[in-house]
Amino acid sequence: MGTALVTGATAGLGLEFAWQLATARHHLVLVARDAERLEEVAQRIRVVAGVDVEVLPADLSVREDLERVAQRLAETGAQDARPVGLLVNNAGFATGQRFVDGDIAVEEQALDVMVRAVLVLSRAAAGQMTRRGRGAILNVGSVAALTAGGTYAAAKAWVRSFTEGLAVELRGTGVTATVVAPGFTHTEFHARAELDMSQLPEAAWLDASDVVAEALADVRRGAVLSTPSGRYKAAAALLRLAPRRAVRAVGRYR
Repeated sequence: MGTALVTGATAGLGLEFAWQLATARHHLVLVARDAERLEEVAQRIRVVAGVDVEVLPADLSVREDLERVAQRLAETGAQDARPVGLLVNNAGFATGQRFVDGDIAVEEQALDVMVRAVLVLSRAAAGQMTRRGRGAILNVGSVAALTAGGTYAAAKAWVRSFTEGLAVELRGTGVTATVVAPGFTHTEFHARAELDMSQLPEAAWLDASDVVAEALADVRRGAVLSTPSGRYKAAAALLRLAPRRAVRAVGRYR
């Protein structure tokens, strides 16, 4: 039984990661902005799964909050706190705006949460894990990373490239790095960004439970790239092979 830290843990894939890890008898450290909702989730998991759940309210776009989470990840277990053996960098959001005429403060916040936080937390976790000779880092990316879909796609492209480079650096340490790249998934993600997805066919959607189960299975086998579902594996292969001019012509990823 190990300890996993999950960011963005009160909704969507983060919540599903928390429940599946708890069901697998992992202790948890849950990170999210809403302290009240975070404690509600933690208490339900404690009662149902019978595991220890720490709560760490933090806004990952605020550097002081981010540093507190990094400090928790750096703990090696010499004190009372259990060392984190699995980091799930899940927190993120779609800006729901065009870049050129959008609010630049929103873009900067998204960059802080989906890029800078992944960088800082991965570094804190990798340092602690390599000293102990075991552990795993799972970064939540997106198939959007292979598209020309604005700043969200750009952030996820960074996550993908960063994770692959990290995996190379971690070879032989006993620590692994995996990036999961789901497609459209039934969560609160699109509604929070006020994106109208009503025209997307049901066949395009994935279930959060399936995405998380496949991602965790890939972490256990040490895979670097995880693309849930056969149809999105095929879509990713097509996007990698297609001329970039054709990819740009498709337009914005939603």
